[in-house]
Amino acid sequence: MRLSLWTCCVIVVGLLVGESGCTPTPKAVSALESGHRGDGLTSADMLFAPPSPQMIPGDQRGEQIRLGYEIIANTQEYGRSYVGNRLNCTNCHLDAGRNPNAASFVGISRLYPEYRARVDRQMTLADRINECFERSMNGKALPPDSSKLQAVVAYIEWLSQNVPPGSAVPWRGIPRLTSSHIPDPVNGKKQFAVKCVSCHGADGQGTRAAPPVWGPHSYTIAAEMVRVTVAASFIKSTMPRGWGWTLTDDEAVDVAAYVNSQPRPDVPGKQHDWPKGGKPADIPY
Repeated sequence: MRLSLWTCCVIVVGLLVGESGCTPTPKAVSALESGHRGDGLTSADMLFAPPSPQMIPGDQRGEQIRLGYEIIANTQEYGRSYVGNRLNCTNCHLDAGRNPNAASFVGISRLYPEYRARVDRQMTLADRINECFERSMNGKALPPDSSKLQAVVAYIEWLSQNVPPGSAVPWRGIPRLTSSHIPDPVNGKKQFAVKCVSCHGADGQGTRAAPPVWGPHSYTIAAEMVRVTVAASFIKSTMPRGWGWTLTDDEAVDVAAYVNSQPRPDVPGKQHDWPKGGKPADIPY
């Protein structure tokens, strides 16, 4: 059994990811596009067809892809020297990047290199992977010639093999909420106490069932998940694990506000982010 970032069977950002994961369904993709569960098939449903880890070939290339999968699914074991907290990549990228509602890797390799306003430059897929290691995992970048970095890139490319070049990748990221609700961390604390503590603990430091959601072993102040809009969207679409889309928008926003108001690791140099402006309003620094 694998564990992931917010909650297992209660509320907050994704946990309990099995090795084979839960295969994304066309309905899930439709939900991603519309912001709620849908019923009809779309062109995106046909594009989102990631191969199963059981289909990784047995040749030398397959060995590289398998290593990339293991680094994503079991980062604490296979990427330990580059990680500074107790998270695995699959805590946010549910089902090892194969869930269309949780920052899927499918098709992502088709989008890079890509300009990132945060650093005001073009970034390669490898750059973006290292950004996650540094900011979400509170760790350090993998060397450019690292076999592990190359393996993660190979795994993402393998997941993207059925997505045609030039695709818009409509399932990219997390289905965003469009709520006008003012975040209420006080209510979020109450919701957390009722729906989250059995997996994440009353102190948010995690249990054997779920990882920490704040404190020294969680994601940093400069991770994407620290934005209330991102965290709320993740909670809404994936939590409780296996029962996404069951929380109200307001509940998701309030829990995200409470969790992200708690202390977490800092990131040196964050003051240089967005040198040309355009910093999102909910970045907390």
